[in-house]
Amino acid sequence: MAVAALLDQLPNPPRGPFFSAFLSAQGRILHDVFVYPKKNTRRHDGYLIEYDSRPSEAPPLQASLERFILRSKVKIEDVSNQYDVWSVWGSESTQELRRWSFARSGVIEPQWGLEQWPWFDGGKERLSLRDSRAMGMGKRVVVNKGDKPEETATHDTAEHDAYTLHRILHGIPEGIIDMPPTQAFPMESNLDIMGGLDFRKGCYVGQELTVRTYHTGVVRKRILPVQITKSDGKATSPEEYLSLVHSDVRTSVVERPDGLSTRLRGHGKLLSIMQGVGLALMRLEHVDMAERGLLEFRVDETWDISHWRPSWWPKQDRE
Repeated sequence: MAVAALLDQLPNPPRGPFFSAFLSAQGRILHDVFVYPKKNTRRHDGYLIEYDSRPSEAPPLQASLERFILRSKVKIEDVSNQYDVWSVWGSESTQELRRWSFARSGVIEPQWGLEQWPWFDGGKERLSLRDSRAMGMGKRVVVNKGDKPEETATHDTAEHDAYTLHRILHGIPEGIIDMPPTQAFPMESNLDIMGGLDFRKGCYVGQELTVRTYHTGVVRKRILPVQITKSDGKATSPEEYLSLVHSDVRTSVVERPDGLSTRLRGHGKLLSIMQGVGLALMRLEHVDMAERGLLEFRVDETWDISHWRPSWWPKQDRE
């Protein structure tokens, strides 16, 4: 992820920090973002936006935002060469308790309560937030380029692959690999469960389809963590795993004792992969059948795929 935009001289005091996303008019994800309140050198209020700035099908975020400036006195600039982003985890002293709200469509919302903004990181004078997308994710810290956060004095440092593995094991999609811009739907990408969507906010780009799905639609897919193994049991290199990114996950129907056949439609898709585990966009009807032992998941008849539900997800009775 890269910090690549700074909104300055806003007319209203900022709130935050928070996690959210920019959507297209068709309700598809363009960018998932972390937003931090930030004053400039002249003490003007603004926001720092952290997002995956690698080239993709989505229009560049800075250009997209500039379309909405009109006559407002807002300045937007690329500051990706001024900051570094760190993730810090492993020192949470308490388990975060959260309540959930369930819609008939399958949308799931965390209920934070009014006592504390869920992304707030203790009031310190720095660019940081609690990573409340999932319990155990820790916090995110933005520092000046080349600097290190204060936690490096008490924590081990690791490469970016360790963070990727950490979020995969927690079932957290992120960036253009897991949420292909202009293609991914927000609820299918778990933005609702991660607290990145507001279904009661006023007008915003992409709201119509998002709210319609909440009230009258059905969430048919979700991103789930998966384990990936070769069917013949042979060892696998990191390069082989990476070659599977965005491969189709097909279903193989297990013979039923009643002799009936099941007609299946659609397939899943592998997303981020690291050390034999990954994230995959899966059809929920297939997931339910797999959990009842009626089918198995495979890629190219060579790889076996098995899923699990993140432990922090809400427990609810399923019909």
